[in-house]
Formats: sequence, C-alpha cells, structure tokens
Amino acid sequence: MRHSPEALVAFVEAATLGSFSAAARRLGKRQSTVSSAIANLEIDLGLVLFDRSSRKPTLTDAGRVALAQVQEILAASDRLDRAASRLAGGLEAKLSVVWSDTYQSDLFEETLAAFEQRFPDLEFEALIAEHGDLVSLVQRGRAQIGVVAAQPSYPPDIGAETIAEQSEITLFVAKTHPLAALTDIGPETLAAHRELRLALYEEAPGPGAPAAARRVWSAPSYLMLLEMAVLGFGWAAVPRWMVNHFALDKLHELDARGWPRRVPVDAVWSRQRPLGQAGTWLLQAMLTPAQVLGSSIKNAASADRICASS
Repeated sequence: MRHSPEALVAFVEAATLGSFSAAARRLGKRQSTVSSAIANLEIDLGLVLFDRSSRKPTLTDAGRVALAQVQEILAASDRLDRAASRLAGGLEAKLSVVWSDTYQSDLFEETLAAFEQRFPDLEFEALIAEHGDLVSLVQRGRAQIGVVAAQPSYPPDIGAETIAEQSEITLFVAKTHPLAALTDIGPETLAAHRELRLALYEEAPGPGAPAAARRVWSAPSYLMLLEMAVLGFGWAAVPRWMVNHFALDKLHELDARGWPRRVPVDAVWSRQRPLGQAGTWLLQAMLTPAQVLGSSIKNAASADRICASS
C-alpha cells in the first residue's frame, strides 16, 4: 500500500472525532505523530483534507470524499487480514469474546460445539457487556470479538458486520403489575409507571418509542432488569429469549404500541489487532452459520472459500 495504514487510520479517527488530540488519545499516540501522519497523507494525495483555520479542524470537500474511500480501504484490509490469518494457520493461545445479552441464536450452541471440536486445546473466555462498554473492551484488546446490538456507528478502529440472526426485544412486567391487565398501551400510559432501563443504553428513542418514565430504575445488565421486573418494580424492555429461558411463568408481555422490536446484531473486532485462526473461524461462523456449520465445519477448503469471499 502506497499510503501508510497508520496514516489512514489516523485520518479516519481525526475526521470522526473532530480533533487531532482526541484521535491521538484513541490511538495511544502523541498528537504530533497523528498530525504528521495526516500531513504526510495530504502531501502524498496532493489534497488538503482538513480546514485548520479554526480551533477545531473540519473536513474539506476533498476530505469528505477521501474519507469514504479510506473507510472502504480499511474494510478491505480487514478482509485481507482475516484471509491471511487463516491461510497462515496461526492459532492464538487464547480467545476472548464479549457478548451482549441481546444476542441469542438457535445455532449458537451448535457453533460452540463445533468450535470446541476444531480447537480443543484453545483457552476460551466469555465476557458480558453492553453497548459502548462492549465496544471499549474490544478497542482495548480485552476481547478479540464482540457481539452487540447494532449501533448507528462505530469508531474507525472497529470493524463490524451484521450477523445472520436478529434478536427480539419487547416489554415485560410481573403478572401482578397493574399494566398486565391493560391492552393497546401507549407511551403516556407507560410513562405513568416506573421504567426499568439498561444503564448503558443511550441511543435516542426511535419512532414509537415510549415517553420517558417519571420514575426510572437502571441496571447494567438485562438479567438484573429481568430480576427487577419479576419482583414487580416496573416494566422493562428485555430480550424475549431471556424471558423464555428464565422467567416465562413469572412475567407478562405487554400489549404496547410499537413492540416487540426486531434488533439486528453486529459482530465487532479491532482493526488494530488482526484475528488469529480461531477468532477468524468463529467470526465467520457467526456471520454465515449456514455455510460454516454442518459438513463445511470439517472441510477446510470450504472454510477457506467462505473467508476469501467475505
């Protein structure tokens, strides 16, 4: 590549964060290093990417066009790294994966069983986190792969692809809760009762979202919200699979407008740390389970074709 990968990442980080210093902190580098890398990229391209006339650098028209192209280059680089890792046969000593409780797949147990057979001696660690905390764990290298409810955008150093299965989120209350006796529940009715909210959920409500409740209790995990709902403390938006597994006979699904909701789920990884053989295999299994599972699990040639086509 004629242009330094570090310079391309620095450019995307600075453009996304709107600050050279913020990009330097994200990348763990000096601000002067990031500034020099971007300046050299501008020289190589013969373009001015940022307007530096004000305190906060802003993208020029050329910079906005270049940003889209550079993001495509980084995505292609990710795919190349994954293919090269598999072809080289490099197996990591340990694989850590951080999951959101949003995710549940009928093929998940089969995937893990196939993973254990393929990599029987690999140390495997499963972590639980949600939203921004989950992405941060992958950024810091604490986990190699994350599985999270799809976010509107990700930091430039994070790669992401949507996996095959979606999750379903809906509203539940204890069977003895006053809302359990109502139908066609609107946002105003919900707002009159306590909301049990995921503490890390900061996404702006979409169309049909309930109005903010006057009383809110929060918790850092869906499982804790589930327990509070079972105790009758309020209504909560939680994954349906979790209720089916742990509290089907204790909770009532609300007949609320705009619910339930289908939630796409993304697999995320760090572009700064290429995945090893096991991580590459597991990522492909989540992205294309129908192709990877079954007979293709034991067929290296088939797996290689999947990796090359991703």
